[in-house]
Amino acid sequence: MEDVPVLLGELRPGREQSYDWKSSCETWSVAFSPDGCWFAWSQGHGIVKLLPWPLEEERLRPQAFASKNQCIKITDIKGRRSPEEKTLDCGQIVWGLSFGSSSSPLRRKLWPCNRHQAAGSNSSLMLLATGLNDGHVKVWDVHTGCLLFNLAGHQDVVRDVSFSTNQSLILVTASRDKTLRIWDLKKDGKLLHVLSGHTNWVYCCAISPDCSMLCSAAGENSVLLWSMRSYTLIRKLEGHQNSVVSCDFSPDSALLVTASYDTTVIMWDPYTGERLREFLHVSLPPDLEYSTTEPQLSSLRSVCFSPEGLYLASLADDRFLRLWSLELQDPVSVAPVTNGLCCTFLPHGGVLATGNRDGHVQFWTSPKVLSSLRHLCRKALRCFLTTYQVLALPIPGKMKDFLTYRTYL
Repeated sequence: MEDVPVLLGELRPGREQSYDWKSSCETWSVAFSPDGCWFAWSQGHGIVKLLPWPLEEERLRPQAFASKNQCIKITDIKGRRSPEEKTLDCGQIVWGLSFGSSSSPLRRKLWPCNRHQAAGSNSSLMLLATGLNDGHVKVWDVHTGCLLFNLAGHQDVVRDVSFSTNQSLILVTASRDKTLRIWDLKKDGKLLHVLSGHTNWVYCCAISPDCSMLCSAAGENSVLLWSMRSYTLIRKLEGHQNSVVSCDFSPDSALLVTASYDTTVIMWDPYTGERLREFLHVSLPPDLEYSTTEPQLSSLRSVCFSPEGLYLASLADDRFLRLWSLELQDPVSVAPVTNGLCCTFLPHGGVLATGNRDGHVQFWTSPKVLSSLRHLCRKALRCFLTTYQVLALPIPGKMKDFLTYRTYL
């Protein structure tokens, strides 16, 4: 097993707030902007913090178990003008966060904020979507902190939100009302389509980086794959033994991972529906100093791909963060995370953020990988070739296995 992830620091809410039916203290979602310049933190009580990244040293509170020489300071880039942090009061429990960007302006005639301020912002538009407890989706301008849209239509909690990565500002929202909705923010938040097919709450949604597919996971043993071009169902992936709660596509869109309460992460080929590998969250060896002899539940909470696509991170109810290599059956490193709910990688690599039930966020070191030329070529090809197209190429079988990730079978 490789070195345990090092705790870089921790963010905590500034003060405790009283509980009421509209708010709770959990950090259900954390997100980095695609350019790596912003970090969004749902800190509980209906509040989202928008923080410029890298964070200033004084914001971070290292945990007691991390020694001084372990705590790496996250500082601002020298000479860079740091934008101001912003506090977004959403008024409801915030369940999902997603950043979206576009190089072209929105078509809105009226802005619900200072128009001069909006017009003076950067030419590139950066938005943050927040999925709320009352079924609404509020979309904010990251540079100004202004509310741009308040999308209504869902009849229950909006559990997850996901922007397309092609700067089209297409937004997908997943709800406990058992539906997904597709919105076009370039057309004043027009509702394009409602996707129905789940029989239980929809927990998670993810758009593939090539923007061709949408995966949705509900309180069911299967996940649904949809076409982002026709908004029709492509296939149902069956294999889990309990509710699927998290999903993510690899950076080249060639792989899909799903995490379930059944204690497993399954890696799929989304084009063929083939199950390529399972990662089982079994009890940790007793020789690890932070292991316990008491049995712990290992229900999964979150899973995500690393930026280069060679590693996975997962959070389970057994209070451990695990990092996995796609090539190995066992985790390459493990760290204790109490009551973890969500995790995400910094797009530039090297940092992993986790959120927990107390409203805290922790930042961990993650593997810094120099991808091999073989993997870079595979990644470049798989960004525009489907599995079927690769299999049709007049190349040796071993090369096809590598390009379709079958070498892990």
